[in-house]
Amino acid sequence: MPRKRAPRRGLVLGAGGVLGSAWMIGALRAYQAQTGDDARSFDVIVGTSAGSVVAALLSLGVGVDAMADSERGLYEPGTPVLDYRDLGVSLPPPPRMRMGSPRLLTSAVLHPRRTTPLVALAALLPQGRGTIAAVGDLVASAAAQHAASATGWPRRLRVVAMDFDTGTRVLFGANGAPEVAAPQAVMASCAIPGWYAPVTIGGRRFVDGGTRSPTSLDLCVDAGLDEILVLAPACAFDCDRPRHPVAIAERQLRRAATRRLAREIVLAETTGTSVCALSPGREDLEVMGGNVMDVTRRAEVFETALRTCAAVFADRAAGAAAEAGAAGGVTVPEKAAAVTLDPTKPTRPTRPRRPTVPATAPPVAGPARLATAPTRRTGPVRRPAVREEPGLTVREEPGLAG
Repeated sequence: MPRKRAPRRGLVLGAGGVLGSAWMIGALRAYQAQTGDDARSFDVIVGTSAGSVVAALLSLGVGVDAMADSERGLYEPGTPVLDYRDLGVSLPPPPRMRMGSPRLLTSAVLHPRRTTPLVALAALLPQGRGTIAAVGDLVASAAAQHAASATGWPRRLRVVAMDFDTGTRVLFGANGAPEVAAPQAVMASCAIPGWYAPVTIGGRRFVDGGTRSPTSLDLCVDAGLDEILVLAPACAFDCDRPRHPVAIAERQLRRAATRRLAREIVLAETTGTSVCALSPGREDLEVMGGNVMDVTRRAEVFETALRTCAAVFADRAAGAAAEAGAAGGVTVPEKAAAVTLDPTKPTRPTRPRRPTVPATAPPVAGPARLATAPTRRTGPVRRPAVREEPGLTVREEPGLAG
């Protein structure tokens, strides 16, 4: 009897600033504690902005435990130091008095349906003066300490950045992407428009990949992945109601990012991929506040995520176990479990129907929102038009004509 093929798993780590990085490390620590899986064991790891830093460290062999210790200020010899204070204060330096990308703005005006308000705003903002070199140094240090070439590319790593003149995304590490060292690619993915200066690679300017998508989950479509775990610190399926004007504006951006993620989840599920997406809940958001670059909140955000995400993964495991018991002792694959996370109500051990993710995600109670796809579809499915890449497939985007 032929041996059953092990499922190919992908990890997608989204944008979210310094606090988003702390939240993701807490979520990954909780995931490992609950499942026993090593986050470094995923077949493909995709990172955007802050997620690209964590993705690069995992791909280079740095464990989640070492990152968690770093968040707590504990550093073992030979481990990277995640000290984002080298990036400067929690506010951007005065920018240059010139438009960020006139070419991108012109394309946005000529083709308004091909872009988003956030991309147009990024083009309009003045050019940032901040330097992102500390992030590149962190990744280079991890590469050197783990006997990896500073110029080589980790096999499983994919990093998303946006071309600042065309508005299209580039997936560094995929076939056809510009050849670049991992530290430079991560710097490009983290270069927030208006805050940091764009990173030039191969004569092209690149900025934060989160400008186009909070996670770029859609770039994993038709990549041959059976299961995808998405950590989206820039989204929130269960938003709080802050009173500070900055936090209110930040939540509006977060809602828009959540709608984008919801559409990308549906797109991935149409190919039969099981998607599990986790984002901050109300308690996490209250600790984060309105400035995701506030380094003084890192430790508290990490500890909160460690607790809230542990509860989420525990509820999911309990739901899967209860469902298996209701089926008469038949083991139900974990990817077939869908759990409504509400700690005030018992989890019902019923086999759910395939959920439909609306364009506007409904609020749910609980520490965080976990979206899972119940079962893989059988038979022919309609697949979106894609351009095939070894290891990952890049979806053709309308882009912005230059």
